[in-house]
Amino acid sequence: MTTIALFGTSADPPTVGHASILEGLSQDFDQIAVWASDNPFKAHQVSLTHRQNMLALLIKDAVLPRQNVVLYPELSDPKALTTVKVARSRWPEAEFTFVIGSDLLPKLNQWYRIEAVLVQVQLLIIPRPSYPLQEQDLDQLRHKGAKIAIANFTGPDVSSTAYRDQGIAGLTPAVASYIHQKQLYSCVEVGENRMEAAMLPGPTVT
Repeated sequence: MTTIALFGTSADPPTVGHASILEGLSQDFDQIAVWASDNPFKAHQVSLTHRQNMLALLIKDAVLPRQNVVLYPELSDPKALTTVKVARSRWPEAEFTFVIGSDLLPKLNQWYRIEAVLVQVQLLIIPRPSYPLQEQDLDQLRHKGAKIAIANFTGPDVSSTAYRDQGIAGLTPAVASYIHQKQLYSCVEVGENRMEAAMLPGPTVT
């Protein structure tokens, strides 16, 4: 059976942390379906179109062990349940794993009809350095029927929030160039530092 990792992200903007996660997923799944979407728990600074475009650039330039990472904008929806429905319609015979970062774990119980999502997919949690896993969060999800796995890699300690709020570098050159050209984000005046951003090392296997 084909194994497909479903990896949606706000991509506001996508960073080398996202690229590192894609590198790790590429080794473990037959295919990785990626999309940018609106997160109902966040206020996004740029349009979904810009975020999809930046994510496409990130995927194009990512150093991957296999060419099995593909952008699927049609999977984009604020509700994960809708995304899973579309994915199952497109790949009816596949086995799906829904991928989230550990920063989203405490909020997962607030997702729309999360129980209906969990019975259709496995859940893979990517550890993030600033967001340690809490056993009580995992237990709550298991109680709802979640089949949980923890990734054996951790991405670099960079974030979209740090870029938006502080202009801290963490972008690939292609994404940094796109932001500079389109004059995105309020702190674009420090874009010269962003243009120097380069890919960080790949995921750290633990």
